[in-house]
Amino acid sequence: MTNSPETGIAFTRLGEIDLIEITAHMSDPRMAEHMPLLTGRWDDAASRAFVEAKEARWREDGLGHWAILCDGAYVGWGGFQKEGDEWDYGLVLKPDRFGLGARITRKALEFARSDERIPFVTFLLPPSRKKLGALERIGARFVGEVDHAGEAFLKYRLDFNPPRGR
Repeated sequence: MTNSPETGIAFTRLGEIDLIEITAHMSDPRMAEHMPLLTGRWDDAASRAFVEAKEARWREDGLGHWAILCDGAYVGWGGFQKEGDEWDYGLVLKPDRFGLGARITRKALEFARSDERIPFVTFLLPPSRKKLGALERIGARFVGEVDHAGEAFLKYRLDFNPPRGR
C-alpha cells in the first residue's frame, strides 16, 4: 500500500476491497454520466471480472489501477494503465468523493514522475466533461479527439520535465 499520512490518501490493490463496495460504487447511476464505456448492469460478477482484469494488467505491466482510500475508507479507483506505448491515467471516484480528485491526482502524478517507465501520461476524457481547466493548470496539453473502444474521447498529454532518457 502506498500511503501519505499528510493527506489521508492511500493506494492499495483492488483485490483488497470488498466486491460489495465496488459493486455499489460502479452501479450508482451517476457513474455512467461520464463513463461511456460503462454500459449494462453492474453486479458482483462484473466487479469480480473487473478486479481480475485490473490485476492482470499489474502482472503484465508491473503497474495498474489501484483502489483509493481516504482515511482508510474506499473512495474509488484509478491509476495508470498501459495503452499501447503510453501510460494513461484514470480516476473514478464515488460521487460523494468527487472533491478529492485534485489531491489524489497530485499524489498519483508524484508517483508517475518518480517512475522511470513513465516519461509522460495521457488522460482520456469523455466529451461530456466540460470542466477541463485543471488539466491545463497542471501542464497537460490537448492532443485531439480519439476513438477508444468505439467511443470518442478527448485526449490530453502531460510530459514530465526534465525529459528522461530511455
